[in-house]
Amino acid sequence: MRDQLPLFAPPVEAPLGDEAVRVKLVVAYDGRGFAGFAPNVGVRTVGGTLQAALERVLRHPVELAVAGRTDAGVHAAGQVVSFDARGEGLDLARIQRAVNRMLRPAIAVRSAEVASRDFDARFSARARRYRYMVLNRPTPDPFLAATAWHVEAPLELAAMRLACDPLIGEHDFSSFCRRPKGDPAPLVRRVLDARWRDEGDGLLRFDIEATAFCHQMVRSIVGTMVDVGRGRRLAGEVKGILTARDRSAAGDPAPPHGLSLEEVVFG
Repeated sequence: MRDQLPLFAPPVEAPLGDEAVRVKLVVAYDGRGFAGFAPNVGVRTVGGTLQAALERVLRHPVELAVAGRTDAGVHAAGQVVSFDARGEGLDLARIQRAVNRMLRPAIAVRSAEVASRDFDARFSARARRYRYMVLNRPTPDPFLAATAWHVEAPLELAAMRLACDPLIGEHDFSSFCRRPKGDPAPLVRRVLDARWRDEGDGLLRFDIEATAFCHQMVRSIVGTMVDVGRGRRLAGEVKGILTARDRSAAGDPAPPHGLSLEEVVFG
């Protein structure tokens, strides 16, 4: 990692005035070495590191809104953040280049644009699309080690595909989510699509799209489906796991490094 920035850069100028504009960034990052996205004082996070770089370039404080608060070790190809910037003299191309020079190769701003004043990376999002990669063959691949879970035991892909069907629609995903302490609220989420693809040479890809996700939801789903592929569970058990609304009913979460936030859908 080449990031030598402080976790939080001090503001240089006074807070923004009425001339502020809303900025939308699409960001990619390698989640290794970061304690998740959400800024956290004293901890190296993607959001804190990105915020520090933006404040250094813009020379004023920024407050980031983010479409998906990814966990420690999770990657992103299409994370979206928004913030307010001083409009006078704003050069987004220059800002993008400067931030990328500071944060490469771990974090990259893929695009930067001015958005409408009511745009919010979190609340304007209609859906999020995640991808999980599994390398299913006896021999590991050093070039995939950072982005795919190596599972040596043969997996039955047909059974894993059948296990996707009960997930589609609106359900309480308490069995697949790590519940916040002291929060008894139902963890209802709407899954729009979930499917496995065979990418060849033992590489399996799981794609899931939902209007929102709860903590560790995708990793817990993948861990359970890999149990199905190994023959430890039946595909027909997934519906029962959902209705149990009990975290102990599902499998252990898959490792974080196989997961990536691929795209955020707006409009």
